[in-house]
Amino acid sequence: MFEKIEMMRMARAMGSHASQRQITVARNIANADTPGFKAQDLQPFADSYRAASEPLRATDARHLQVADWTASSRPATTETGVSPNGNSVSLEEEMLKAAEVKRSYDLSLGIYRSALDLVRTSIGRRG
Repeated sequence: MFEKIEMMRMARAMGSHASQRQITVARNIANADTPGFKAQDLQPFADSYRAASEPLRATDARHLQVADWTASSRPATTETGVSPNGNSVSLEEEMLKAAEVKRSYDLSLGIYRSALDLVRTSIGRRG
């Protein structure tokens, strides 16, 4: 039932994107001293979510179907300064990305909680 509500679907997708980005950031930090390792990052959530929901198909003119978003997009290699051993990981940038991931995750939880409050209110229960 709740998976049909677009706001809840978006909050779930945003949390999944934050999870995948955290994995990528952690992998970058773990390989900070690996010679030749190239830092990676996911594309922004807004771009990937918009691209996943663009092709709308309907069996009837009155019906709209929205494609499910997945975080299976490949991490893109970032172009940053490269150290003499060929490694492009900057720990300062990765720590900033980790803070962005936490903000994104907290935002997705806030949206999800708000959606649940709206559902509870609509059925007559107060949270």
